[in-house]
Amino acid sequence: MITLKLYRRNEILFAIAVIVAYVLVCGNLRALGDDSPYMTLGLLAFSGLLFAFVRKNGLMEKYGLSGWARNSRQMLYFIPLWIVTTGNLWGGVMPKYEGIGLLCAVASFALVGFAEELVFRGILFKAMLKDGSAKTAVIVSSVTFGIGHIVNLLTGQASFETVLQIIFAISMGFIFTFVFYKSGSMLPGIISHSLIDVFSVFSGRSETADWISMGVVLVVAIAYSICLSRVETPPVNRAGHSENAGRA
Repeated sequence: MITLKLYRRNEILFAIAVIVAYVLVCGNLRALGDDSPYMTLGLLAFSGLLFAFVRKNGLMEKYGLSGWARNSRQMLYFIPLWIVTTGNLWGGVMPKYEGIGLLCAVASFALVGFAEELVFRGILFKAMLKDGSAKTAVIVSSVTFGIGHIVNLLTGQASFETVLQIIFAISMGFIFTFVFYKSGSMLPGIISHSLIDVFSVFSGRSETADWISMGVVLVVAIAYSICLSRVETPPVNRAGHSENAGRA
């Protein structure tokens, strides 16, 4: 299998290949509309294939999909994560779609949250962590995730709104990456990320609420990341940890 051979040979190149594939797939699907059933089916297929690869090759623990964090008490029960998760609802609730379109949009954005966490926090971050320092891995994963949102320009989104979204995404990227790095579980990040994206479907746009949300996220990202940096790193994310990569 080509993907497995590439993964075994060079995890960073594998991560880049997966990111490129995701950007191409997501960019083309979003052009159809967030409420399109084709977008939902496309994201379901992409996420399903990615998950199947991880599970088949014994990578569930490595990518934090095997269970919840065992050190939740040290993680402050992820309270800061859940606070910023609700940011898209601070300006009110106003569904952007109706009927089947609304269901498709909700399903699609939930899948986006799962796929992006697995791609950026799992595959890319762990590849960088294996071949470099933890600091570099955190920065690269977070910034790459944020810059990846520039693809929204291709869907006609305003450039200023896209810039704000990139800043927001980079900030959240640091939070998600630190949570995974220090907890060993990707599940909190997947849940939070998926809810953030799903809530955007119901967001009542408010410029004031957007700026408040942005400020809160920046403060939380800095403070929470500093706090989490002092939490003991679980064995699965420590340098030199033996991993059963590539085994069924």
